Amino acid sequence: MNMKRKAQKGFTLIELMIVVAIIGVLAAVAIPAYQNYVKKAAYTEVLAGANPVKLAISECFNVKGSLGDCDTAAKLGVTLPAGTNALDKIEIASSTAKITMTPKAYRGIATDETCDLTPTAGTGTLTWAHSGKCVDNGYVK
Repeated sequence: MNMKRKAQKGFTLIELMIVVAIIGVLAAVAIPAYQNYVKKAAYTEVLAGANPVKLAISECFNVKGSLGDCDTAAKLGVTLPAGTNALDKIEIASSTAKITMTPKAYRGIATDETCDLTPTAGTGTLTWAHSGKCVDNGYVK
């Protein structure tokens, strides 16, 4: 009688531990990157809220030629956008027409991560520059 012993198939404990360790390392790298991605995606809603105001300031500047004539919602003839899930409020600074966007605490964004959008008058054109924690935290460049 020929009795052959079947070889057991499967993974050893050390092989399973190596796989678990590799998955742990991948998760440790992927989770923070994903959370940062979610914050950037949510912050686009804050930035989008300023687009109508930015456009109104640009048009006003092209017509009147001075940022001082375009530094309030009343002078622009617009209503500032209402808050959204991510956007709390938008303010326009007098005399400079700087737009300040304040976010709500939403998907990892903190309420103090404000973003300023500052116009600079050139020869008949405006250039815009972002500053504030939105730049510091990498939400915009």
